[in-house]
Amino acid sequence: MQEFLTKSALELAQMLRDGELTSVELTQACLDRITKVDGKVNAFLYVNAEGALETAREVDAARAAGEELHALAGVPIALKDNLVTRGIPTTCSSKILEGWIPPYDAFVVKKIKAAKLPILGKTNLDEFAMGSSTEHSAFGVTRNPWNLECIPGGSGGGSAAAVSAYMAPLALGTDTGGSIRQPGAVTGTVGVKPTYGAVSRYGAIAMASSLDQIGPVTRTVADAAALQELIGGHDPMDSTSLTDVATGLLDAARSEGDLTGVKIGVVKELSGEGYQPGVLASFNEAVANLVARGAEVVEVSCPNFDYALAAYYLIMPAEVSSNLARFDGMRYGIRVEPTEGPVTAQRVMAATRGAGFGAEVKRRIILGTYVLSSGYYDQFYGAALKVRTLIQDDFKAAFEKCDVLVSPTAPTTAFKFGEKSDDPMAMYLNDIATIPANLAGVAAMSIPSGVAEDGLPVGFQVIAPARKDDVMYRVARFVEDAVDVAGNCPAKTWEEDA
Repeated sequence: MQEFLTKSALELAQMLRDGELTSVELTQACLDRITKVDGKVNAFLYVNAEGALETAREVDAARAAGEELHALAGVPIALKDNLVTRGIPTTCSSKILEGWIPPYDAFVVKKIKAAKLPILGKTNLDEFAMGSSTEHSAFGVTRNPWNLECIPGGSGGGSAAAVSAYMAPLALGTDTGGSIRQPGAVTGTVGVKPTYGAVSRYGAIAMASSLDQIGPVTRTVADAAALQELIGGHDPMDSTSLTDVATGLLDAARSEGDLTGVKIGVVKELSGEGYQPGVLASFNEAVANLVARGAEVVEVSCPNFDYALAAYYLIMPAEVSSNLARFDGMRYGIRVEPTEGPVTAQRVMAATRGAGFGAEVKRRIILGTYVLSSGYYDQFYGAALKVRTLIQDDFKAAFEKCDVLVSPTAPTTAFKFGEKSDDPMAMYLNDIATIPANLAGVAAMSIPSGVAEDGLPVGFQVIAPARKDDVMYRVARFVEDAVDVAGNCPAKTWEEDA
């Protein structure tokens, strides 16, 4: 492996500007790394070698001509395969979209292309982003570079694994209930869920529209800040897009001094019973480090967080059942006709959805359809929306006492394949600490905080009020200061002929 592949995206960008490296050399090194090691990991569903190198050549030519370029121009990036990319397959890791070539780009993809970041390819995920382990992909599981027998988290395990294994310095994911942050925690990467609406969802294939958010997957806090500044901004094509653009994120991620005057709230309900001892030990050590840097720590109670998991798994499936109704075998994706009897629209739809959707997607569609059905809407979905409001009120009250909230990102380190795949409830519990932020639309991120007794990384979650992403980055920068988790990833020592 080329040694420069272990550097941060911003360090690589500086090397490109200084002429120490060309974008073609960097992009080719990433592509070579993918060729050599992705057979172990299966992070990529599609590798865009020609397109990436074409962009790299354009960047090198523009730089040689003295043109002004974006700070990250020429630094390669990987995209989660539920982000629509013109001319490149987008499948959501589902058979129902196998072979679909979109005719347009997502808002964030347009931003990436305009800034001239070579797109390495599309990464694996749980089908339609439904899962916490990337075991539910129709195209095979993705493996954790820290331990190939363990899951890389989900749904965005492909993006996290690609960054963790030094195949890509940057990646994008989507976070509906923790699908960027939880993979970040178990792969030793930085994963960010920006404030809801700070990054346009236009072109992100919807799972649950009121919860979905696109965000960065990186190896450093500063890289995440730079990438969020690039992909953020108002988009008239997204009715939930915020009109005020988040600024100062990179400055916050590079802030000097200490945390004097910053109040950090430890959420009582997001630690304790059910949390792995090594996870809690790493969390407590990280909190102590923040105190040593001048922060004041207070315990905060958010009692309605205890109901967040139940509320989420009513609201999310309800939105899933609505959003996935468009996949009917009529307009795009696969079409399966019944083998016997008349070919009617209803029977084609049933045959197509039966063959195209996997078990977890079907489970959530059925659950969502049930909770929205006549006679049960108020009892289940309506009640869940009320709980969502109570959770938002808990956040509001907590942020009156402190600047950010902190917790472990996930209750355990990465578990082994098959350990929870037959128990949906056990799988859903992996998102217990990440779900509240999605229900409230606030900003949240996971930063590596150490390595547990089992040799696997642990994530530390920082949650900030909506539109206060800069405060989140400032605190995260000091968590990162105390550890170097990414440098310990075994993928760094894999044989070159792997």
